[in-house]
Amino acid sequence: MNLSVLFWMIFCHVVDDYYLQGCLANLKQKKFWKENAPQELYKHDYIAALIMHAFSWSFMIMLPILVCQNFDPSSRYYMFVVFNTIMHAVIDDQKANRQTINLIINQSLHMLQIVSTFCVFACY
Repeated sequence: MNLSVLFWMIFCHVVDDYYLQGCLANLKQKKFWKENAPQELYKHDYIAALIMHAFSWSFMIMLPILVCQNFDPSSRYYMFVVFNTIMHAVIDDQKANRQTINLIINQSLHMLQIVSTFCVFACY
Protein backbone atom coordinates (compact mmCIF):
# COMPACT_ATOMS: atom_id res chain seq x y z
CA MET A 1 0.00 0.00 0.00
CA ASN A 2 1.48 3.35 -0.95
CA LEU A 3 1.26 6.85 0.47
CA SER A 4 -1.47 7.88 -1.98
CA VAL A 5 -3.86 5.65 0.01
CA LEU A 6 -3.21 7.79 3.08
CA PHE A 7 -4.02 10.94 1.11
CA TRP A 8 -7.24 9.34 -0.16
CA MET A 9 -8.14 8.46 3.43
CA ILE A 10 -7.60 12.07 4.52
CA PHE A 11 -9.64 13.32 1.56
CA CYS A 12 -12.48 10.93 2.47
CA HIS A 13 -12.29 12.26 6.04
CA VAL A 14 -12.76 15.83 4.84
CA VAL A 15 -15.66 14.86 2.58
CA ASP A 16 -17.50 12.86 5.24
CA ASP A 17 -16.75 14.97 8.31
CA TYR A 18 -17.58 18.29 6.64
CA TYR A 19 -19.68 17.85 3.50
CA LEU A 20 -21.70 14.69 4.04
CA GLN A 21 -22.49 15.00 7.73
CA GLY A 22 -25.54 17.14 6.98
CA CYS A 23 -28.33 17.03 9.56
CA LEU A 24 -26.36 14.60 11.72
CA ALA A 25 -24.20 17.55 12.80
CA ASN A 26 -27.22 18.86 14.72
CA LEU A 27 -28.81 15.54 15.60
CA LYS A 28 -25.68 14.28 17.39
CA GLN A 29 -25.94 17.13 19.91
CA LYS A 30 -27.91 16.69 23.13
CA LYS A 31 -28.71 20.40 22.95
CA PHE A 32 -30.65 19.93 19.71
CA TRP A 33 -32.92 17.33 21.26
CA LYS A 34 -33.49 19.38 24.44
CA GLU A 35 -34.55 22.38 22.34
CA ASN A 36 -36.56 20.56 19.65
CA ALA A 37 -37.85 17.38 21.31
CA PRO A 38 -37.61 17.87 25.08
CA GLN A 39 -39.72 14.83 25.93
CA GLU A 40 -38.03 12.09 27.96
CA LEU A 41 -38.59 9.66 25.07
CA TYR A 42 -35.99 11.48 22.93
CA LYS A 43 -33.41 12.07 25.66
CA HIS A 44 -30.83 9.64 24.22
CA ASP A 45 -31.62 9.91 20.50
CA TYR A 46 -28.42 11.89 19.94
CA ILE A 47 -26.52 8.60 20.45
CA ALA A 48 -28.09 7.09 17.32
CA ALA A 49 -26.99 10.12 15.28
CA LEU A 50 -23.47 9.94 16.74
CA ILE A 51 -23.18 6.27 15.80
CA MET A 52 -24.60 6.77 12.29
CA HIS A 53 -22.17 9.59 11.55
CA ALA A 54 -19.27 7.67 13.09
CA PHE A 55 -20.05 4.59 10.99
CA SER A 56 -20.34 6.67 7.82
CA TRP A 57 -16.99 8.30 8.57
CA SER A 58 -15.31 4.98 9.38
CA PHE A 59 -16.58 3.35 6.23
CA MET A 60 -15.47 6.33 4.13
CA ILE A 61 -11.92 6.49 5.47
CA MET A 62 -11.58 2.73 5.01
CA LEU A 63 -12.76 2.77 1.38
CA PRO A 64 -9.27 3.42 -0.03
CA ILE A 65 -7.97 0.39 1.89
CA LEU A 66 -10.86 -1.71 0.60
CA VAL A 67 -10.00 -0.69 -2.97
CA CYS A 68 -6.35 -1.68 -2.37
CA GLN A 69 -7.53 -5.06 -1.14
CA ASN A 70 -9.53 -5.53 -4.37
CA PHE A 71 -12.78 -5.41 -2.39
CA ASP A 72 -11.82 -8.53 -0.47
CA PRO A 73 -11.90 -7.35 3.16
CA SER A 74 -10.22 -9.30 5.93
CA SER A 75 -11.57 -9.75 9.44
CA ARG A 76 -9.03 -7.10 10.47
CA TYR A 77 -10.74 -4.70 8.06
CA TYR A 78 -14.13 -5.20 9.75
CA MET A 79 -12.53 -4.93 13.18
CA PHE A 80 -11.08 -1.53 12.24
CA VAL A 81 -14.39 -0.27 10.88
CA VAL A 82 -15.99 -1.11 14.24
CA PHE A 83 -13.06 0.25 16.26
CA ASN A 84 -12.93 3.50 14.28
CA THR A 85 -16.71 3.88 14.56
CA ILE A 86 -16.58 3.62 18.35
CA MET A 87 -13.57 5.94 18.63
CA HIS A 88 -15.07 8.53 16.28
CA ALA A 89 -18.35 8.55 18.22
CA VAL A 90 -16.52 8.99 21.54
CA ILE A 91 -14.35 11.80 20.16
CA ASP A 92 -17.32 13.62 18.60
CA ASP A 93 -19.30 13.26 21.82
CA GLN A 94 -16.44 14.90 23.70
CA LYS A 95 -16.62 17.88 21.35
CA ALA A 96 -20.35 18.17 20.63
CA ASN A 97 -21.84 17.30 24.01
CA ARG A 98 -19.33 17.21 26.82
CA GLN A 99 -17.41 20.16 25.37
CA THR A 100 -14.13 18.89 26.77
CA ILE A 101 -12.23 19.26 23.48
CA ASN A 102 -12.22 21.84 20.71
CA LEU A 103 -12.25 21.41 16.93
CA ILE A 104 -8.45 21.35 16.70
CA ILE A 105 -8.16 18.47 19.17
CA ASN A 106 -11.16 16.74 17.56
CA GLN A 107 -9.59 16.85 14.12
CA SER A 108 -6.13 15.93 15.43
CA LEU A 109 -7.57 12.81 17.04
CA HIS A 110 -9.34 11.90 13.79
CA MET A 111 -6.06 12.33 11.91
CA LEU A 112 -4.39 10.06 14.46
CA GLN A 113 -7.10 7.47 13.78
CA ILE A 114 -6.47 7.72 10.04
CA VAL A 115 -2.68 7.54 10.25
CA SER A 116 -2.81 4.66 12.74
CA THR A 117 -5.25 2.74 10.58
CA PHE A 118 -3.11 3.34 7.50
CA CYS A 119 0.02 2.16 9.32
CA VAL A 120 -1.64 -1.05 10.49
CA PHE A 121 -2.70 -1.93 6.95
CA ALA A 122 0.43 -0.64 5.22
CA CYS A 123 2.85 -2.43 7.54
CA TYR A 124 1.12 -5.82 7.82
